[in-house]
Amino acid sequence: MGSPQGSGMRTEADRIGREFRLELFSDYLTFERGLAPRSVAAYLADCRELAEFAITRRARTPGDVDYAMLREYVVHLAERGLAASSTTRKLSAIRAYFGYLLGEGEVEADPTDRLESPRASRSLPEVLTIDEMEAILDAVEADRRFAFRDLAMLEVMYACGLRVSELTGLKVRDVLPEESMLRVLGKGSKERIVPLGDRAIHAVQRYLREQRPRLDQGQSQGVVFLNHRGRPLSRMGAWRIVRTYVERAGIGRRVTPHTFRHTFATHLLEGGADLASVQEMLGHADIATTQIYTHLDRSHLKEVHRTFHPRG
Repeated sequence: MGSPQGSGMRTEADRIGREFRLELFSDYLTFERGLAPRSVAAYLADCRELAEFAITRRARTPGDVDYAMLREYVVHLAERGLAASSTTRKLSAIRAYFGYLLGEGEVEADPTDRLESPRASRSLPEVLTIDEMEAILDAVEADRRFAFRDLAMLEVMYACGLRVSELTGLKVRDVLPEESMLRVLGKGSKERIVPLGDRAIHAVQRYLREQRPRLDQGQSQGVVFLNHRGRPLSRMGAWRIVRTYVERAGIGRRVTPHTFRHTFATHLLEGGADLASVQEMLGHADIATTQIYTHLDRSHLKEVHRTFHPRG
């Protein structure tokens, strides 16, 4: 004879199954798609887990689950330390689930349409340590010809995590010194506002005040960072500037403008920033893309634990 507690748990599971149409989805997987019992059980477990999460967010039916909630769920999985491959598997089941519900008229729209999966095969990006980053910035000597420009560029890259195309396309009007912000035009012409730290805003203002006017010969197109001809700095030009100071700092490994972006995100997370805020500053369309940095953050935490814990 089952215990009252066990009976209560079954009743709750049955209720979730009914309200989220999991029994019907199970029949669809079994009889229409012909999946093996083990595969059906795995699909249902993944969808039930989502349903339980959705209920904690006050969803009562699958129609209450929207894109924003799914993004929040991906963050929840990342914070649990789930591997990208496992998250991808869960999202595959969830896509099949909502595809079925949409076909049956149980939901009006598929909230998984714009949801990205983390790339399981993607290697962790190279990042710089804080000491290495400081060494690169310190390598910009004031007597160099373009020192003000170069320091401003490097400070902005580290302070804001910009893509190199965003950096080279940055306009003077996009610098908002009173707010210590940058207005950035990212992928798909999506605009975002990114905080600019004190050191970076000081470096940018000094460059705009003391060096850029001498470089500008009327062909700048309003762009912030100019080359020696007074034209907008190219992506390759930005890469060469980075390489120059990496070499001067004595860093032997390959460092690119994108390394600065990875470093920006990693240092924020190591400092305690939340994943959603880092996503916003990076301009990622989906938080699953930002999830890779949680792996870097966990590696850092493990190293701290090994170094400082008495039994590490």
